[in-house]
Amino acid sequence: MAEVSIRNLRPLIQRAEASEEIIILRYSKAVARLVPPKCEPKEFPDLTEFRASIEIREKGPHEALTCIREEYRYWFSPATPKALV
Repeated sequence: MAEVSIRNLRPLIQRAEASEEIIILRYSKAVARLVPPKCEPKEFPDLTEFRASIEIREKGPHEALTCIREEYRYWFSPATPKALV
């Protein structure tokens, strides 16, 4: 394990990539550790088939919401008979 000042951080990235643990010091006190990742990053799955399987509807979300608002507005308008409310 190496202990270095913060000025020497840039070249240490390569050492951390080579599985070495680095302790970063400020005024002779440890403030951080530079370590390699414990596992390889996960790859995201290919979503091509999923995207192709989604059906696109005639109305988008904006048009659907507009229709719901209009139906609600006219259903409870003052002109609506009280028997229907």
